[in-house]
Amino acid sequence: MDLHQNLLMTLPEIVLSVGALVLMMAAAWGGQASSRAIGWTAVAVLIGAGIALFGPSSGGGVAFDGLYKADAFAVFAKVLIYGAAAVAILMTPRFFERTAGDAMRPEYPVLILLSAVGMGMMVSAGDMLTLYVGLELQSLAAYVLASMMRRDLRSAEAGLKYFVLGALASGILLYGISLVYGFSGTTGFDAVATAYAGAHSKGLLFGLVFVFAGLAFKMSAVPFHMWTPDVYEGAPTPVTAFFGSAPKVAAILLTVRVAVEAMGPATFEWRQIVIFASLASIALGAAGAIGQTNIKRLLAYSSINNVGFALVGLAAGTEQGVSAVLIYMAIYIVMTLGSFLIVLQMKDADGNAIESIASLSGMSRTRPGLAFALAVMMFSLAGIPPLFGFYAKFVVFWAAVQAGLFVYAAIGIALSAVGAYYYLRIVKTMYFDEPATAFAPVEDRVEGGLIALSTALLSPLGYFLIPALAIWSSAAAKALF
Repeated sequence: MDLHQNLLMTLPEIVLSVGALVLMMAAAWGGQASSRAIGWTAVAVLIGAGIALFGPSSGGGVAFDGLYKADAFAVFAKVLIYGAAAVAILMTPRFFERTAGDAMRPEYPVLILLSAVGMGMMVSAGDMLTLYVGLELQSLAAYVLASMMRRDLRSAEAGLKYFVLGALASGILLYGISLVYGFSGTTGFDAVATAYAGAHSKGLLFGLVFVFAGLAFKMSAVPFHMWTPDVYEGAPTPVTAFFGSAPKVAAILLTVRVAVEAMGPATFEWRQIVIFASLASIALGAAGAIGQTNIKRLLAYSSINNVGFALVGLAAGTEQGVSAVLIYMAIYIVMTLGSFLIVLQMKDADGNAIESIASLSGMSRTRPGLAFALAVMMFSLAGIPPLFGFYAKFVVFWAAVQAGLFVYAAIGIALSAVGAYYYLRIVKTMYFDEPATAFAPVEDRVEGGLIALSTALLSPLGYFLIPALAIWSSAAAKALF
């Protein structure tokens, strides 16, 4: 395969990389005044990268001698990633103007684009080295984004904690990769799978454990979740929304690709790790959220909880299970971004952000539309029918049952009932408590439109998308098998 064909397969990453470099120069020349223009241009670049997916990138096969895979699985993941990144940019300008006392810095959209390049490489990785380079590119941009509000001590603390713990996780992952390479003699996924298919040594088993431990940190699965509540609370709210959506999708779907393509013959070994991480994440996410008073910390524990549910589909180890994970992540992104868009509306009369759950008291009487939207988000996250979030949980548990994991599915369903408590507590606060001081009205058509769209998608209207979503996710899952 010649260089031209290889470059065509990686066209989305090329579009994002060139766009980020051009916008970086524009930011240097235009200064602070160029922030909004750069933000909208960055969204256009993401749309362009999305359009570039529907060429050789969607099914061209393997590029650069197996380092990069252009298949339907990667396309599904990148559509979610680019969409979440675009929303994270669109929700940002007003937040920084009212909260940080300054306009959005022009570097912010550039960092989002560079992070998207890394995430694209992660989900298209066909080699352990591509995996690591993509993951580090995404992480380096994320460390800066977490500490974007330099005058805010919480933001600086969030960035520092994320960096230190992220470096530790990267070391664990790199050690696992080195073990896999040392005992298999290769870093390519296909060749690694051949090594695991043989009489693999304990060294390969240890490599598997360390690789999964490093990836568990990136998707904030228990027991590597410790950074999530502090970083989610301290980072600027649009950044937190970004962390809870696009990087989460990239990390989980990267783990799916590694588990199925590189370590598929060792399914019995990694399934035990995944089942433990899944049940522990569901349980700890539910228990940790119960006593929270800060809405962003609660959503951090909610994200840990949802990682556990997504891993239920992976534990099945089947094509149906992978398809279920893809469907779950598509719906999860809408629930997460919708929730954080509503958190952005929580402002006092002076424009200061309010993050306490108590401030939601009686919101059904002071801001009925916003209360209804948040209730839809919470019921969906809890998996209560007839909202679309119920279908997300149904498909992953059904995949586990079809794979014969009956006890595992039963325990997961029981724990999901426990987790519903803290979501319902928010609804109770909004609809049954005495009204607190009303939030200041926010007139932003972009944010309002995105909230309305996410609410509509999570309503029973979302069920009309099931046929298309099922066909698309099945085709994407088949690419791994």
